[in-house]
Amino acid sequence: QVQLVESGGGLVQPGGSLRLSCAASRNIFSINSMGWYRQAPGNQRELVATLISISIPKYADSVKGRFTISRDNAKNTVYLQMNSLKPEDTAVYYCNANFCGVQYWGKGTPVTVSS
Repeated sequence: QVQLVESGGGLVQPGGSLRLSCAASRNIFSINSMGWYRQAPGNQRELVATLISISIPKYADSVKGRFTISRDNAKNTVYLQMNSLKPEDTAVYYCNANFCGVQYWGKGTPVTVSS
C-alpha cells in the first residue's frame, strides 16, 4: 500500500505561483508512476502532470510551460510547481500513485486562483 499526503494549496492571485508537495509512505522508486490530478466543481477529475516510471514527465496541454513536476528521492516526495496561475486552475488537486497496478489517492489540497 501507499499513503499519500498533499500540502501547499491555498489562495493566490492570478499570475502568482504555488508549490504543491506529495509525500509518499514508501520509496518512490518502488512506485510505477506518481502525479497530480485536479477536479474543479462540476467537472471530472483530470490529469495535470505525471512522472511515468518516476522519471518521464507528462503534462496536460493546459499547463505546459507553466507547471513543472519534480521529485525528491531522499524525501519520497513529488512536487508540482505552478507558475502563471489562472482562475481556471482553481480546483482541488490530488496526488496519485500507481503501485503494483493499484491506484492510490491523497485527500486533496484546494487551490484557488482569484483576485
